[in-house]
Amino acid sequence: MAENREDLATVRAAWRAAHLVPLWESPTAHKPPPQPEAPYLWSWDAIRPLLAEAMAIASPAMVERRVLQLVSPSSRSPEDEKTVPNLTAAIQILLPGETARPHRHSMNALRLVLEGKGAETIVNGKICAMAVGDLILTPSWCWHEHRHRGENPVIWLDALDVPLHLYLGTAAFEPGPVTDLPDTISDAAFAHANLLPEGAGPGGTHSPVFRYPYADAVAAVAAAPRGRDGARRVRYVNPLTGGAAMALMDYLIQLEPGEPTLRFRTNSNAICAVVEGSGVSEIGDATLSWRPRDVFTLPQGNWISHRSDGGARLFVTSDREILTRLGLLHEEYGNAAA
Repeated sequence: MAENREDLATVRAAWRAAHLVPLWESPTAHKPPPQPEAPYLWSWDAIRPLLAEAMAIASPAMVERRVLQLVSPSSRSPEDEKTVPNLTAAIQILLPGETARPHRHSMNALRLVLEGKGAETIVNGKICAMAVGDLILTPSWCWHEHRHRGENPVIWLDALDVPLHLYLGTAAFEPGPVTDLPDTISDAAFAHANLLPEGAGPGGTHSPVFRYPYADAVAAVAAAPRGRDGARRVRYVNPLTGGAAMALMDYLIQLEPGEPTLRFRTNSNAICAVVEGSGVSEIGDATLSWRPRDVFTLPQGNWISHRSDGGARLFVTSDREILTRLGLLHEEYGNAAA
């Protein structure tokens, strides 16, 4: 042991030269978790007029995609642009007659249609019509492109696991043209409950179904039993495994009752889009009032309760699947403290 300051300074200099740091002096060692991040709501009434500027300024012919990111107020730099930890959301716009050229990437992505009709997304060669409330998946390394044959703008919510891939160093992108398309099975082959086509395979890392029609989700959630918090919810799944439709993201649609749901807390992060109805959510110390097409965050660690005007449908995407696979998911129900 160094017995005086000169000896200790020599030791520290030797540690620095060898790129060694004493853990017992680290400010991050055994540090308590930070306070939960505050939620944030993007009001459709506020942002919809601003989308017109993007329509005028950019086009898919000029840029890869006409997209406006929903960036958390806690983000501090372009390298930190996220909506919640591990997930980023954005609004994408396609005008009549436009196409968005094919590409693929390591990140998983979803599209929840918010406005318009007449567009379609082609995923690994499968044509997926886009109508309000539909969920379209573009899993990791699946080729995808968009085209619009309708008469009015089509606007959808994108959500991707970009921040996670940036942290892991696994973010990668490949532009078209499309090559090496895999064999696929029509979505119609999976359209009947409890029945699967012979030879569909063991399941893979993502669902063989890329389009989940809103009408099917509405019927399913109406028939679902109430969850522990009082809301009815169904999960979008891979029909071959019953697990998450894509490897690192979870997707739910939930029907909110008129009375407040039981308070709930989780260490997962979520992004919530209002498909139908209106209501209020208590998230930590914040109270958010929401209406159709609003998007808001549910950051980890906050106590959460929702109350609708009756029959609201919320689409929720989260990083819950990541935590579940790692054995790190922690959830609590029923805390009644203010």
